[in-house]
Amino acid sequence: MSSSSSRTPAKRPPVRPTPLRPPRDNPLRGLHIQVRRAWDRPLTAYYVILGSSLLITVLGLVMVYSASMIKALQLSLPASYFFRKQFVAAVIGALLLLIAARMPVKLHRALAYPMLAGSVFLMVLVQIPGIGMAVNGNQNWISLGGPFQLQPSEFGKLALVLWGADLLARKQDKRLLSQWKHMLVPLVPVTFMLLGLIMLGGDMGTAIILAAILFGLLWLVGAPTRLFAGVLSGAALIGAILIKTNPNRMARLSCIGATEPGPNDMCWQAVHGIYALASGGLFGSGLGASVEKWGQLPEAHTDFIFAVTGEELGLAGTLSVLALFAALGYAGIRVAGRTEDPFVRYAAGGVTTWITAQAVVNVGAVLGLLPIAGVPLPLFSYGGSALLPTMFAIGLLIAFAREEPAARAALAMRQPVFGRKRAAVRGSESGRGPRRWNTMRRRATARTSGER
Repeated sequence: MSSSSSRTPAKRPPVRPTPLRPPRDNPLRGLHIQVRRAWDRPLTAYYVILGSSLLITVLGLVMVYSASMIKALQLSLPASYFFRKQFVAAVIGALLLLIAARMPVKLHRALAYPMLAGSVFLMVLVQIPGIGMAVNGNQNWISLGGPFQLQPSEFGKLALVLWGADLLARKQDKRLLSQWKHMLVPLVPVTFMLLGLIMLGGDMGTAIILAAILFGLLWLVGAPTRLFAGVLSGAALIGAILIKTNPNRMARLSCIGATEPGPNDMCWQAVHGIYALASGGLFGSGLGASVEKWGQLPEAHTDFIFAVTGEELGLAGTLSVLALFAALGYAGIRVAGRTEDPFVRYAAGGVTTWITAQAVVNVGAVLGLLPIAGVPLPLFSYGGSALLPTMFAIGLLIAFAREEPAARAALAMRQPVFGRKRAAVRGSESGRGPRRWNTMRRRATARTSGER
């Protein structure tokens, strides 16, 4: 009898290690990666600039109609009077945008000097008695007959961007920007000449925007800190003197953060702008239901249209407008940062500085954080003289976004189907391949000329 120790032990199946499960991805991280990939696509800046600018313009038309109805009725005009004028300006501006978006970069550079000369000529005409006219105390307008007026200083912003970008690009090609005198001359003297012509009419707000464009160009060109600080200090000193010597500007400066109208209702506009924003709540009182536009808030459809937007559309509406401006500005920075052409970089940066700085100045004044400068909200406020050059500048950004090599290739691949069929037919006729007939018949090969 064999012992139990001689038995062979039973074989056990090998224990397989349990596979480690991959860690679950963070949904926020995945969303961030998707947004990053979408933003890095070649045509993203093109679509963001086009979409955000058109949305701002359309929403601005709606708010101009809502904010200007009472003002028009008070002047014994039709309720849609200001809206119709703004709509006509928007249609003309859309044509200018399409023209600017289709123009080559060389043609934009060729327009720089004629546009600057024309702007200076019109600004000089403004100061001639009988030609120039004053609006709200500022002598910066030219009457075109009837209800139409022109503010040449608005076109001066576009002229400064194009001319300054062309000047700095030519100097960079000649490697002259390493010397501080070539950075400043003649850019700073010409800008100061434009500022002087504007300040003769008393328009401090437009002068601030032109100064912001100048500093934006100097920053893009890589001006040294000491040089940049010197120009900024000089401009700040001149601005302080202009404010100190004008009681109206001093009164506007003292209304920052005001919660009461003060003596002689000095801060009436600033305070009622805050009242309009405060009464809007989260989602507003409804489109057309503003109370402040019934005569309490001056310039409800121009400089303070953002306050009416906050009252009727609430915090959600104002944040949407700010998000559209932020997207437009960020897309402009991307266009300026991804190009190798110096002119495109400086022009795109100048346009982005212009629009974002003007939006900040306008919104800051409505919120009581900055003095009331009297500048409109770009693409949003009423005013054809401001809308036309701004939409042309948006066309510039779109043209520059299309000129990126990757964007150009992506646009070429998105040729319409009908165009591709016609191109295929032309290719077959030139001998590059057989012609294909898109019919229900049997496809036959093309015969030679001598074959019957």
